[in-house]
Amino acid sequence: MSASDGAADVVVLRFGDRRVPRALTGPDTVDVAGSADVDAASSGARRLVVVGGDADVATVLTRLMRTERLGVELAVATGWLSARRALTAPARRVPLIRDDAGIAIVGYAEWRASPSSGGTLVGEGIVDDTTLFSGETTGVRIEPTAEMPGLRAAALSGRGRPGRWVAGRAAQLGTTGARVIRDGVDGAREVKRSTFYRHTEGWLRVG
Repeated sequence: MSASDGAADVVVLRFGDRRVPRALTGPDTVDVAGSADVDAASSGARRLVVVGGDADVATVLTRLMRTERLGVELAVATGWLSARRALTAPARRVPLIRDDAGIAIVGYAEWRASPSSGGTLVGEGIVDDTTLFSGETTGVRIEPTAEMPGLRAAALSGRGRPGRWVAGRAAQLGTTGARVIRDGVDGAREVKRSTFYRHTEGWLRVG
């Protein structure tokens, strides 16, 4: 049975060739090949359960945001224990962090130097009114938080470790050139400016 056969309370979204945990064999399962599959599943479901990684969850969350369906609960299942929680745990509304390209993040994002810059990120990064760096740094890491104001960011050391975290609503970068990495996925092009910020509406995270 597929989600297209009718409205379903819970729909499982499988990305790639990942194995669906046994606890999730009851609900409808959709093998996601593109955004249309996510849109169709979310149109009738109360809860979506993603069998995949952070980038896959972020793909689903981005579609829920763009289609104005943030009332749909969103869970992730990576094993039998998380699969059971995905079905039974309550959902809580948490801040949704997105960037100026309209892409949501779930785990983390980073600003890194462009390939032509010799490994150094040059420019200025700020969170709200606080300067993260001005001049040069290895990179910047941005993470959503479960509580307000919504995100935190830190400049990275030479070994790639975050330094002092600064919490805020928005993190902004102006640079000579940077790569934007979202949940481990490199962006398609170099940017001179980039912003991550709290969306006007949060999302319903399960667990």
